[in-house]
Amino acid sequence: MVRALLGASVAAGLLWSLASVAPATAGQGMAIGAVEDHLRASSLVEAEARMQVFRVSGFRAARITSYWEPGKAAPEEAELAVLTEVAAAARRNGVRVYVTVMHRGSPTTPLTEEARAEFASYAATIAREVPAIRDLIVGNEPNLNRFWLPQFEPDGASAAPAAYLALLAMTYDAVKAAAPSVRVYGGAVSPRGTDRPTGLRPTHSPTTFIRALGAAYRASGRTRPVMDAFSIHVYGDHSSQPPATLHPGTSIGIADYDKLVGLLGEAFDGTAQRGSTLPILYGEYGVETRIPPTKASLYTGVEPPGTRPVDEETQAAFYEQALALAYCQPTVEGILFFLSRDERALEAWQSGVYYVDGTPKASLPRVTRALARTAGGSIARCPGLELVVRPTFVRFGSRAEARRGQFRVAFRCSLDCAYRVRLERATTGATLLARSGVAAADEQVDVDLGWRQLGRGRYRYTLRLTHPVNPGRPTIRVGRPWRLP
Repeated sequence: MVRALLGASVAAGLLWSLASVAPATAGQGMAIGAVEDHLRASSLVEAEARMQVFRVSGFRAARITSYWEPGKAAPEEAELAVLTEVAAAARRNGVRVYVTVMHRGSPTTPLTEEARAEFASYAATIAREVPAIRDLIVGNEPNLNRFWLPQFEPDGASAAPAAYLALLAMTYDAVKAAAPSVRVYGGAVSPRGTDRPTGLRPTHSPTTFIRALGAAYRASGRTRPVMDAFSIHVYGDHSSQPPATLHPGTSIGIADYDKLVGLLGEAFDGTAQRGSTLPILYGEYGVETRIPPTKASLYTGVEPPGTRPVDEETQAAFYEQALALAYCQPTVEGILFFLSRDERALEAWQSGVYYVDGTPKASLPRVTRALARTAGGSIARCPGLELVVRPTFVRFGSRAEARRGQFRVAFRCSLDCAYRVRLERATTGATLLARSGVAAADEQVDVDLGWRQLGRGRYRYTLRLTHPVNPGRPTIRVGRPWRLP
């Protein structure tokens, strides 16, 4: 698997011309996962089984949904139990969990003070009662009339951004009072909209929505933030559009990072709410695949003509490119694919790496490798990014082994790594035996330096680690000297 690290970085380098120059903080610890309510399970056994498959697929973050209903100021006990089981299974498998708290659609938009207070209390209860959940997203695509009404006033004036800001502010305050360390994500906006109040589908583009959100915040006189990070959904115009496509208008995709950062700065810089430095979560990105005849009976309905689904190899390539682009964008903290597993209705989404029956698509192996390279820091070469690799475990060979002519070193790396292991004279530093190679993050590496009969003297091992794609300063570990005979 590791041999693919350098080759992948060359391919990803072709994408760099579309990405911004990155400072040394880009990409590190980026959340990479999928939106997947299939992970919701009422039993610990089922939650664990589903989470294990999810994690083995390469996903290290998951977003699930908890629905607020009018009149509810807290989730029911059964809902809290599901969230608790999912969070516990995620923690055991090394998966970060995001929870989107939302209403089911525009008929239940929380517009009154009472409804907003209920919604905020509902979210705060999750933060307080399920402490393993540290990330809450407020709402879903409030710039679309499917999820939020009204979008505009009868006279055509914008309405949704200010109303959403009121909900976001109240929820932020309630969550922070219940659990100050929980991160609150605002926005969750759709990548496009019409900005036509009198159109058949009155919606806001993300460009207009972000500007109006900032204007409402400034007009409110608020002196504290309303969010810790900004979530946006970055689908292409259709599934055949590569993620590197720029959108010169009001839409926002992955390649429009500079536009997005500029809009956030325009909206919030100079206030108590961070803007151009606000962390960004790409909360949804999906590419639909064509369903082969052997699987067609598993699905229902008809694929909408505007979807333009792709073959599974193209889906894998687009997901790999999306990861590479996002990794080099300085304030992007994560990207979540929508979904890991297909939905059954063709009118919905067939963007998973598994079919609806849970069998894998041909895209899965490549996507899994791309996710691993992203976690290891090797998905793309990012100008200005210098990654320092740390050993998470080191075992140098013993004196007793050396007396038998055996020289071995074992270690693991915090990120993908290039290593050089040496046996040297402790007095002069002269190299006697050496091995070099590359390893993936968290891979157990066992290096056998070979057999040699040593004479009298003092010896030691050294281990040198660097990143193979985005190298920073090397990490050197020197073993304790030992003497022969």
